[in-house]
Amino acid sequence: MGPEFPTTRLRRLRRSTALRDMLAEVRLSKADLVAPLFVREGQRVRREIPSMPGQFQLSCDTAIETVRRWAGKGLPAVLLFGIPESKDAEGSEAWNDSAAVQTLCRRIKAELPDMLVITDVCLCEYTEHGHCGTLVDRPGEGKDVDNDRTLASLAKVAVSHARSGADIVAPSAMMDGQVGAIRSALDVEGFTDTAILSYAVKFASSLYGPFRDAAESAPKYGDRRTYQMDWRTGSQAIAEAEADLSEGADILMVKPAGTYLDVIAEVKRRFTAPLAAYHVSGEYSAIKAAAARGWLDERGAAVEITGAIRRAGADLIVTYFAEPLADWLKD
Repeated sequence: MGPEFPTTRLRRLRRSTALRDMLAEVRLSKADLVAPLFVREGQRVRREIPSMPGQFQLSCDTAIETVRRWAGKGLPAVLLFGIPESKDAEGSEAWNDSAAVQTLCRRIKAELPDMLVITDVCLCEYTEHGHCGTLVDRPGEGKDVDNDRTLASLAKVAVSHARSGADIVAPSAMMDGQVGAIRSALDVEGFTDTAILSYAVKFASSLYGPFRDAAESAPKYGDRRTYQMDWRTGSQAIAEAEADLSEGADILMVKPAGTYLDVIAEVKRRFTAPLAAYHVSGEYSAIKAAAARGWLDERGAAVEITGAIRRAGADLIVTYFAEPLADWLKD
Protein backbone atom coordinates (compact mmCIF):
# COMPACT_ATOMS: atom_id res chain seq x y z
CA MET A 1 0.00 0.00 0.00
CA GLY A 2 1.43 3.35 -1.01
CA PRO A 3 2.04 6.31 1.27
CA GLU A 4 -0.90 8.49 2.25
CA PHE A 5 -0.82 12.15 1.23
CA PRO A 6 -2.88 15.08 2.52
CA THR A 7 -5.87 16.13 0.44
CA THR A 8 -5.74 19.61 1.92
CA ARG A 9 -2.64 21.33 0.57
CA LEU A 10 -2.56 24.96 1.56
CA ARG A 11 0.64 25.46 -0.38
CA ARG A 12 -1.39 25.29 -3.60
CA LEU A 13 -2.47 28.88 -2.94
CA ARG A 14 1.11 30.10 -2.52
CA ARG A 15 2.71 28.73 -5.66
CA SER A 16 3.14 31.97 -7.62
CA THR A 17 3.53 35.67 -7.04
CA ALA A 18 0.37 36.37 -9.03
CA LEU A 19 -1.68 33.96 -6.92
CA ARG A 20 -0.29 35.31 -3.64
CA ASP A 21 -1.02 38.87 -4.75
CA MET A 22 -4.59 38.03 -5.78
CA LEU A 23 -5.32 36.40 -2.43
CA ALA A 24 -3.60 38.99 -0.25
CA GLU A 25 -5.91 40.20 2.50
CA VAL A 26 -3.83 43.28 3.33
CA ARG A 27 -3.04 45.83 0.66
CA LEU A 28 -0.78 48.78 1.42
CA SER A 29 -1.36 52.00 -0.44
CA LYS A 30 0.32 55.38 -0.48
CA ALA A 31 -3.11 56.74 0.47
CA ASP A 32 -2.69 55.06 3.88
CA LEU A 33 0.51 56.92 4.78
CA VAL A 34 1.28 60.07 6.74
CA ALA A 35 4.84 61.43 6.68
CA PRO A 36 6.16 63.18 9.82
CA LEU A 37 8.27 66.30 9.35
CA PHE A 38 10.34 68.33 11.85
CA VAL A 39 10.40 72.04 11.04
CA ARG A 40 12.44 74.71 12.80
CA GLU A 41 13.28 78.37 12.45
CA GLY A 42 16.05 79.52 10.12
CA GLN A 43 17.09 79.37 6.47
CA ARG A 44 18.56 76.49 4.45
CA VAL A 45 18.56 74.24 7.52
CA ARG A 46 18.84 70.52 6.80
CA ARG A 47 20.22 68.69 9.84
CA GLU A 48 20.19 64.93 9.77
CA ILE A 49 19.06 63.41 13.07
CA PRO A 50 21.84 61.05 14.21
CA SER A 51 19.52 58.60 15.95
CA MET A 52 17.09 58.59 12.98
CA PRO A 53 19.11 58.08 9.77
CA GLY A 54 17.34 59.58 6.78
CA GLN A 55 15.27 62.01 8.89
CA PHE A 56 16.02 65.72 9.18
CA GLN A 57 15.28 68.93 10.98
CA LEU A 58 14.33 71.36 8.23
CA SER A 59 13.67 75.07 8.01
CA CYS A 60 10.56 76.17 6.13
CA ASP A 61 12.38 76.74 2.83
CA THR A 62 13.97 73.28 2.78
CA ALA A 63 10.85 71.70 4.25
CA ILE A 64 8.65 72.92 1.39
CA GLU A 65 11.11 71.35 -1.05
CA THR A 66 10.70 68.06 0.78
CA VAL A 67 6.91 68.31 0.82
CA ARG A 68 6.91 69.04 -2.93
CA ARG A 69 8.95 65.87 -3.49
CA TRP A 70 6.58 63.84 -1.33
CA ALA A 71 3.57 65.20 -3.21
CA GLY A 72 5.23 64.23 -6.48
CA LYS A 73 5.55 60.66 -5.20
CA GLY A 74 1.88 60.50 -4.32
CA LEU A 75 2.05 60.87 -0.54
CA PRO A 76 -1.19 62.48 0.62
CA ALA A 77 -0.43 63.88 4.09
CA VAL A 78 2.21 65.34 6.39
CA LEU A 79 2.32 65.59 10.17
CA LEU A 80 4.21 68.69 11.32
CA PHE A 81 6.26 69.04 14.51
CA GLY A 82 7.83 72.38 15.45
CA ILE A 83 11.19 73.21 17.03
CA PRO A 84 11.37 76.79 18.32
CA GLU A 85 14.43 78.97 18.78
CA SER A 86 13.38 79.93 22.32
CA LYS A 87 11.38 78.16 25.01
CA ASP A 88 9.60 79.22 28.20
CA ALA A 89 7.73 77.61 31.07
CA GLU A 90 4.36 77.77 29.29
CA GLY A 91 5.49 76.86 25.78
CA SER A 92 4.00 80.07 24.41
CA GLU A 93 5.86 79.91 21.11
CA ALA A 94 3.58 77.00 20.19
CA TRP A 95 0.67 79.38 19.54
CA ASN A 96 2.71 82.06 17.78
CA ASP A 97 1.10 82.50 14.36
CA SER A 98 4.54 83.30 12.91
CA ALA A 99 6.25 80.17 14.27
CA ALA A 100 7.75 77.54 11.99
CA VAL A 101 4.80 75.12 11.93
CA GLN A 102 2.29 77.86 11.19
CA THR A 103 4.52 79.40 8.52
CA LEU A 104 5.08 76.07 6.78
CA CYS A 105 1.40 75.21 7.04
CA ARG A 106 0.43 78.38 5.19
CA ARG A 107 3.05 77.75 2.53
CA ILE A 108 2.00 74.16 1.92
CA LYS A 109 -1.65 75.08 1.56
CA ALA A 110 -0.76 77.92 -0.82
CA GLU A 111 1.52 75.84 -3.05
CA LEU A 112 0.14 72.31 -2.60
CA PRO A 113 -3.52 72.71 -1.65
CA ASP A 114 -4.26 69.00 -2.09
CA MET A 115 -1.62 67.98 0.47
CA LEU A 116 -3.35 67.18 3.75
CA VAL A 117 -1.66 69.06 6.61
CA ILE A 118 -1.90 67.57 10.09
CA THR A 119 -0.29 69.45 12.97
CA ASP A 120 0.84 67.99 16.27
CA VAL A 121 -0.72 69.89 19.17
CA CYS A 122 1.52 69.56 22.19
CA LEU A 123 3.89 71.69 24.25
CA CYS A 124 6.87 69.43 24.98
CA GLU A 125 8.95 70.89 22.11
CA TYR A 126 8.18 74.41 23.31
CA THR A 127 8.57 74.26 27.10
CA GLU A 128 11.93 74.84 28.75
CA HIS A 129 11.36 71.82 31.00
CA GLY A 130 10.31 69.44 28.18
CA HIS A 131 6.98 68.39 29.63
CA CYS A 132 3.70 68.50 27.72
CA GLY A 133 2.07 71.28 29.73
CA THR A 134 2.31 73.79 32.56
CA LEU A 135 4.06 72.45 35.65
CA VAL A 136 2.91 72.91 39.25
CA ASP A 137 4.41 71.81 42.57
CA ARG A 138 2.39 69.15 44.36
CA PRO A 139 3.25 68.91 48.09
CA GLY A 140 5.04 65.67 48.78
CA GLU A 141 5.00 64.68 45.11
CA GLY A 142 7.21 67.20 43.34
CA LYS A 143 6.43 68.81 40.00
CA ASP A 144 3.67 67.56 37.75
CA VAL A 145 1.70 68.85 34.76
CA ASP A 146 -1.39 70.84 35.68
CA ASN A 147 -4.03 69.25 33.51
CA ASP A 148 -6.63 72.02 33.38
CA ARG A 149 -4.23 74.94 32.95
CA THR A 150 -2.65 73.05 30.08
CA LEU A 151 -6.00 72.65 28.30
CA ALA A 152 -6.21 76.40 27.69
CA SER A 153 -2.75 76.38 26.11
CA LEU A 154 -3.51 73.40 23.88
CA ALA A 155 -6.68 75.11 22.69
CA LYS A 156 -4.69 78.20 21.71
CA VAL A 157 -2.21 76.06 19.78
CA ALA A 158 -4.97 74.29 17.86
CA VAL A 159 -6.66 77.56 16.93
CA SER A 160 -3.35 79.03 15.75
CA HIS A 161 -2.76 75.98 13.56
CA ALA A 162 -6.28 76.10 12.14
CA ARG A 163 -5.88 79.81 11.43
CA SER A 164 -2.72 78.92 9.47
CA GLY A 165 -4.59 76.41 7.32
CA ALA A 166 -4.17 73.06 9.07
CA ASP A 167 -6.71 70.52 7.84
CA ILE A 168 -6.42 68.38 10.96
CA VAL A 169 -5.06 69.14 14.43
CA ALA A 170 -3.65 66.25 16.42
CA PRO A 171 -3.52 66.69 20.22
CA SER A 172 -0.85 64.42 21.71
CA ALA A 173 -0.36 65.76 25.24
CA MET A 174 -2.61 63.12 26.88
CA MET A 175 -4.39 65.67 29.05
CA ASP A 176 -7.87 64.69 30.24
CA GLY A 177 -10.43 66.78 28.36
CA GLN A 178 -8.01 68.05 25.69
CA VAL A 179 -10.22 67.06 22.75
CA GLY A 180 -13.26 68.79 24.24
CA ALA A 181 -11.31 71.96 24.98
CA ILE A 182 -9.88 72.05 21.46
CA ARG A 183 -13.20 71.28 19.76
CA SER A 184 -14.91 74.05 21.70
CA ALA A 185 -12.18 76.59 20.92
CA LEU A 186 -12.13 75.71 17.21
CA ASP A 187 -15.89 76.01 16.94
CA VAL A 188 -16.00 79.34 18.74
CA GLU A 189 -13.38 80.71 16.32
CA GLY A 190 -15.30 79.46 13.30
CA PHE A 191 -13.12 76.45 12.46
CA THR A 192 -15.94 73.95 12.55
CA ASP A 193 -14.51 72.06 9.56
CA THR A 194 -11.08 71.53 11.15
CA ALA A 195 -10.90 67.87 12.13
CA ILE A 196 -9.29 66.43 15.27
CA LEU A 197 -7.04 63.39 15.11
CA SER A 198 -6.61 62.47 18.75
CA TYR A 199 -3.58 60.63 20.10
CA ALA A 200 -6.21 58.94 22.24
CA VAL A 201 -4.17 55.84 23.08
CA LYS A 202 -0.61 56.97 23.70
CA PHE A 203 1.56 54.81 25.91
CA ALA A 204 4.56 55.89 27.97
CA SER A 205 7.01 53.99 25.80
CA SER A 206 10.75 53.45 25.77
CA LEU A 207 10.56 53.73 21.97
CA TYR A 208 10.28 57.53 21.81
CA GLY A 209 13.97 58.29 22.44
CA PRO A 210 15.00 59.15 18.86
CA PHE A 211 11.95 61.41 18.46
CA ARG A 212 13.00 63.37 21.53
CA ASP A 213 16.38 63.91 19.88
CA ALA A 214 14.66 65.07 16.70
CA ALA A 215 12.17 67.38 18.41
CA GLU A 216 14.56 68.44 21.19
CA SER A 217 11.80 67.60 23.65
CA ALA A 218 13.27 65.30 26.29
CA PRO A 219 12.03 66.16 29.81
CA LYS A 220 14.66 67.95 31.87
CA TYR A 221 13.57 65.92 34.91
CA GLY A 222 11.08 63.22 35.69
CA ASP A 223 9.12 61.43 32.99
CA ARG A 224 5.66 61.47 31.42
CA ARG A 225 4.17 58.47 33.19
CA THR A 226 1.62 60.56 35.10
CA TYR A 227 -0.13 61.44 31.84
CA GLN A 228 0.86 58.91 29.17
CA MET A 229 -0.61 55.43 29.57
CA ASP A 230 1.07 52.54 31.38
CA TRP A 231 1.86 49.85 28.80
CA ARG A 232 0.65 47.20 31.24
CA THR A 233 -2.94 48.50 31.26
CA GLY A 234 -4.35 47.88 27.81
CA SER A 235 -7.95 48.11 28.98
CA GLN A 236 -7.52 51.84 29.55
CA ALA A 237 -7.16 52.21 25.79
CA ILE A 238 -10.88 51.66 25.37
CA ALA A 239 -11.77 54.24 28.02
CA GLU A 240 -9.39 56.80 26.50
CA ALA A 241 -10.76 56.26 23.00
CA GLU A 242 -14.36 56.40 24.18
CA ALA A 243 -13.75 59.63 26.10
CA ASP A 244 -12.09 61.35 23.13
CA LEU A 245 -14.86 60.34 20.75
CA SER A 246 -17.45 61.70 23.17
CA GLU A 247 -15.56 65.03 23.22
CA GLY A 248 -15.53 65.35 19.44
CA ALA A 249 -12.52 63.46 18.07
CA ASP A 250 -12.91 62.59 14.38
CA ILE A 251 -10.02 60.12 14.14
CA LEU A 252 -8.35 58.05 16.87
CA MET A 253 -4.70 57.11 17.12
CA VAL A 254 -2.76 54.33 18.83
CA LYS A 255 0.92 55.02 19.57
CA PRO A 256 3.29 53.11 19.32
CA ALA A 257 2.08 50.83 16.54
CA GLY A 258 4.32 47.86 15.76
CA THR A 259 4.59 46.73 19.38
CA TYR A 260 0.90 47.41 20.15
CA LEU A 261 -0.89 45.50 17.39
CA ASP A 262 -3.22 43.90 19.94
CA VAL A 263 -4.36 47.36 21.09
CA ILE A 264 -4.88 48.55 17.51
CA ALA A 265 -7.02 45.49 16.81
CA GLU A 266 -9.12 45.93 19.94
CA VAL A 267 -9.73 49.65 19.40
CA LYS A 268 -10.72 48.96 15.80
CA ARG A 269 -13.08 46.20 16.92
CA ARG A 270 -14.80 48.46 19.47
CA PHE A 271 -15.20 51.69 17.49
CA THR A 272 -16.26 52.69 13.98
CA ALA A 273 -14.21 55.90 13.88
CA PRO A 274 -11.21 55.96 11.51
CA LEU A 275 -8.08 54.68 13.26
CA ALA A 276 -4.51 55.88 12.83
CA ALA A 277 -1.40 54.24 14.23
CA TYR A 278 2.04 55.79 14.71
CA HIS A 279 5.03 53.62 13.84
CA VAL A 280 7.30 55.55 16.17
CA SER A 281 10.90 56.67 16.04
CA GLY A 282 12.37 53.80 18.06
CA GLU A 283 10.64 51.25 15.84
CA TYR A 284 12.00 53.02 12.76
CA SER A 285 15.52 53.40 14.14
CA ALA A 286 15.71 49.74 15.20
CA ILE A 287 15.03 48.64 11.62
CA LYS A 288 17.50 51.18 10.21
CA ALA A 289 20.23 50.09 12.65
CA ALA A 290 19.76 46.40 11.97
CA ALA A 291 19.66 46.95 8.21
CA ALA A 292 22.85 49.04 8.34
CA ARG A 293 24.60 46.04 9.92
CA GLY A 294 23.25 43.63 7.36
CA TRP A 295 21.09 41.82 9.92
CA LEU A 296 17.85 42.23 7.98
CA ASP A 297 16.50 43.57 4.71
CA GLU A 298 15.25 47.11 5.31
CA ARG A 299 12.68 47.14 2.53
CA GLY A 300 11.28 43.74 3.43
CA ALA A 301 11.08 44.58 7.14
CA ALA A 302 9.49 48.00 6.61
CA VAL A 303 6.85 46.70 4.22
CA GLU A 304 6.06 43.69 6.41
CA ILE A 305 5.72 45.67 9.63
CA THR A 306 3.67 48.40 7.97
CA GLY A 307 1.48 45.68 6.53
CA ALA A 308 1.06 44.14 9.97
CA ILE A 309 -0.09 47.50 11.35
CA ARG A 310 -2.60 47.72 8.52
CA ARG A 311 -3.73 44.12 9.10
CA ALA A 312 -4.31 44.87 12.78
CA GLY A 313 -6.87 47.49 11.77
CA ALA A 314 -5.14 50.85 11.21
CA ASP A 315 -6.70 52.93 8.44
CA LEU A 316 -3.86 55.48 8.47
CA ILE A 317 -0.22 54.88 9.35
CA VAL A 318 2.14 57.62 10.48
CA THR A 319 5.58 56.35 9.51
CA TYR A 320 9.09 57.63 8.90
CA PHE A 321 9.25 55.08 6.09
CA ALA A 322 6.56 57.00 4.17
CA GLU A 323 8.85 58.22 1.39
CA PRO A 324 10.63 54.92 0.72
CA LEU A 325 7.29 53.12 0.93
CA ALA A 326 5.98 55.51 -1.72
CA ASP A 327 8.86 54.35 -3.93
CA TRP A 328 8.34 50.67 -3.18
CA LEU A 329 4.55 50.36 -3.39
CA LYS A 330 3.10 49.58 -6.81
CA ASP A 331 0.36 52.20 -6.64
